[in-house]
Amino acid sequence: MSTQLESGDSLLNNVTFPRLLLEHARLRPAHPAYREKYLGIWQTESWSEAAIKVRELACGLASKGFTRGMTLGIIGDNRPRLYQAMLAAHALGGTPVPLYQDAVATEMTYVLQDAEIGFAFAEDQEQVDKLLELADQTPTLRHIFYIDPRGMRGYEDARLCFIEDLIEQGRAFNQANSDFFDAQVALGKSSDVSVILYTSGTTGKPKGVCQTHASMIGAGRGACEVDALSPTDSVMAYLPMAWVGDFLFSMAQCLSSGFTVNCPESRETLSTDMKEIGPTYYFAPPRVYEGLLTSVTIRMEDAGRIKRKMFDYFMGVAQNCGADLLDGKAVSLGQRILYTLGNAFVYGPLRNTLGMSNIRVAYTAGEAIGPDLFRFYRSIGVNLKQLYGQTETCAYVCIQRDGQVKYDSVGKPSPGVEVRIGDNSEVLVRGVSMMDHYYKNEAATKDAFDADGYFRTGDAGVVDSDGDLRIIDRAKDVSTLANGKVFAPKYIENKLKFFSFIKEAVVFGSGRETISAFVNIDLEAVGNWAERRNISYAGYVDLAGNASVAELIRGCIEKMNEELSRESMLGHAQVSKFLVLHKELDPDDDELTRTRKVRRGFVESKYAPLVSAIYGGLSEQFIETQVRFEDGREGKVSATLKIHEAPTFEVRKA
Repeated sequence: MSTQLESGDSLLNNVTFPRLLLEHARLRPAHPAYREKYLGIWQTESWSEAAIKVRELACGLASKGFTRGMTLGIIGDNRPRLYQAMLAAHALGGTPVPLYQDAVATEMTYVLQDAEIGFAFAEDQEQVDKLLELADQTPTLRHIFYIDPRGMRGYEDARLCFIEDLIEQGRAFNQANSDFFDAQVALGKSSDVSVILYTSGTTGKPKGVCQTHASMIGAGRGACEVDALSPTDSVMAYLPMAWVGDFLFSMAQCLSSGFTVNCPESRETLSTDMKEIGPTYYFAPPRVYEGLLTSVTIRMEDAGRIKRKMFDYFMGVAQNCGADLLDGKAVSLGQRILYTLGNAFVYGPLRNTLGMSNIRVAYTAGEAIGPDLFRFYRSIGVNLKQLYGQTETCAYVCIQRDGQVKYDSVGKPSPGVEVRIGDNSEVLVRGVSMMDHYYKNEAATKDAFDADGYFRTGDAGVVDSDGDLRIIDRAKDVSTLANGKVFAPKYIENKLKFFSFIKEAVVFGSGRETISAFVNIDLEAVGNWAERRNISYAGYVDLAGNASVAELIRGCIEKMNEELSRESMLGHAQVSKFLVLHKELDPDDDELTRTRKVRRGFVESKYAPLVSAIYGGLSEQFIETQVRFEDGREGKVSATLKIHEAPTFEVRKA
């Protein structure tokens, strides 16, 4: 947070998001608060303009009967008006409840009912249709405001209202009640709930996590302090608004520091939009960084011989000294000269291609990121770091500091946060970013904290000699093999996903003699690999069942097993059998959560015949699987899958 805002804000003892908004509008009225690309043109809204729009939206909602204590549904891609709608709800003492925009209508039912949502903002016709489809199951939903009018002309439902009409009504309400908005903001307390974010429901029904203004702003300010974020920074907002990370970056950190939030035109134009905006601050889960690197690798494979040789040579230089230069460590003059040349011919153009030319700070979280992937980005000058947290902790527990980046840890505790390891190796946390409670779930709230007020993260971890936290697996998933040795499936799955050809993996072995794996191939990476070897295929199912692809995956597993054999803790946990699944694991089929976490228990149950075949010693197994298409239709896909053996290695003693 900027020193200027700290000294100017007289309400820090009872800070809320609307108060921060009004303070930015006072201190830097003309500074860009939001940018949105619409029909190919970037539209900019200043802090003063944003404050006016929030006032009008809040007054419009009040005119429709929205009052303190109510919940406001938010569904759509990242749009300034949706962020402003959340601030409008805050101003009136209400609570926004973002929903995943790619969720099918039936998935939204539980959240709409549980949160008792009566008012909702929907981005476009697609989201409106979902809400109307659920009308009979959600009688509390009385008002739906839509942003994009395209396709809405024939709709006659009385609950629908175009957002511009709502703003016009709010403008009239404000003129007639000029003191109303400010009086409502003054009633707000930092202890009020600022957002209800529903967990992914990996093991059961989603729980509504209630985060207060104080917890979210505390997390936002702490993160801004670590990386000296200021109004001169800007971030690209493209991740789901229902995910805690987006609320932390695009709301809490934005309103703590005053930086600019940029909303791309669509997910398809994100790459182009990144290059045009050149954000200084960036976040992506590991799979996005992996996808970007895969696309770079594919392009270089198709490049000319001279270009490939130059790329390979300078990437070797980068691997030797790039990360050290980034961390300010001593590097020889010769290496500095070579790196400068590489920056001119390779690294600079590459960062520009990735839209990362101006990146000052980049983060990843949610899953482990491969050391090679981590080194690649840092070696070309992208200050990539890791953070760690959960929805219940505002995604704010540990942050890696500049100059203290280690590839196998998630950093030291964030400012205002305490971390300790429980008797069962579970990571326990307390501090500024802790949730207030689970919505309407007192029992779950009580179970989430220990007697000393530490939140039980559910993750197993260790703290190294430098005070950095290292996450091993989910505590509940850490079990034993039949021989009593420790088995951490997530650790192995992450190591498999470090290979660009493997998109997803599910590992089994608890209570068994050996470890086996289901593998999803990365269609783009493996497809390019196959085409360069003149291997024809008709689609994912055909490619996944190809014998050459199985050998490719066997090679990846063999390499991972060899690496594991050198680890004293989990060297025994090598994969001995695997199969390549005939379909991609999909959130629409309930195999993954909306944040793409594997529902391991569900997958094991759904594909029980395959698990039985592996441990029954069979060489192949027929499977027919129910799938759900994007339009809601259901169908089946079937295949006879081959079960393959993978080489294992004797564990080397330390």
